[in-house]
Amino acid sequence: MNTDAEDFRSGFVSIIGRPNVGKSTLLNRILGQKIAIASPKPQTTRNRILGIHNQPNGQILFLDTPGIHRGTGKLNRYMVDQAMSACSDVDIVLFLVEATDRPGGGDDFILEVLSRSEVPVILVINKIDKVSPEALLPLIEAYSHKREFSAIIPISGLTGNGVDALVTATHKLLPPGPRYYPEDMITDLPERFIVAEMVREQVLKQIRDEVPYGVAVIVESFTEKPEKNLVVISAAILVDRDSHKKIILGKGGEKIRSIGKAARVDIERMLGSRVYLELFVKVQKNWTESDKLLKEFGYE
Repeated sequence: MNTDAEDFRSGFVSIIGRPNVGKSTLLNRILGQKIAIASPKPQTTRNRILGIHNQPNGQILFLDTPGIHRGTGKLNRYMVDQAMSACSDVDIVLFLVEATDRPGGGDDFILEVLSRSEVPVILVINKIDKVSPEALLPLIEAYSHKREFSAIIPISGLTGNGVDALVTATHKLLPPGPRYYPEDMITDLPERFIVAEMVREQVLKQIRDEVPYGVAVIVESFTEKPEKNLVVISAAILVDRDSHKKIILGKGGEKIRSIGKAARVDIERMLGSRVYLELFVKVQKNWTESDKLLKEFGYE
């Protein structure tokens, strides 16, 4: 394998866009493995997540970011800061939009942020599985009038259509560079973080709208028992109201068992071993507005 600097390309690529445009689904599709949680609810991703795409002639370091929105509250401002900072100090930006939506104020805000940088921007039109090919032409024209893009690539993160072409175009724009991470790594995130996110994903999927935005998940213990091909995990689901605790527990503990069962399937697939997952719920009032607790829970 030739990885000389003149042949090998590498660099950092931010995936940005409004909430719920499919950034995490796209990252998981590129990597061929779930490391970022996805949900129909907006503002699912809270932290920048690094996904490492390895190929013989390059290494692309994708940064999945929280959706850019005009957030209020300390947790929301943290999420927006994470996304905005990912627009700088990278080699390429993938600006993800939906094929089903015309450009709006949120997209214009992101484009205005991108205009302050000279980083190449690829416009990625996602969810083409939901529209006819003819509907893409006016959308491409509308965005082309707003700025010049290094490339415009329609894709479906859900089906994979166009994703290989996107990876190829991204690689071509990268500068020559080193392999930053070993070839067998797909993320720099600790397993505890991914486990916590997989539990939170199931809360987002299974609990009604008013609860998930006040939810965090903390893995309190993670014990490997290789002789039994078993990992024993204990995790706390944190909520900011007593009423939310009752909703997550469900009648007779039915809901939290359902959350745990679904999360365990994803965790076992990721870890490649059997998992015993114990979940419990803690009330931590107003944690989303506490600097101390936000830092403790990893939002800093």
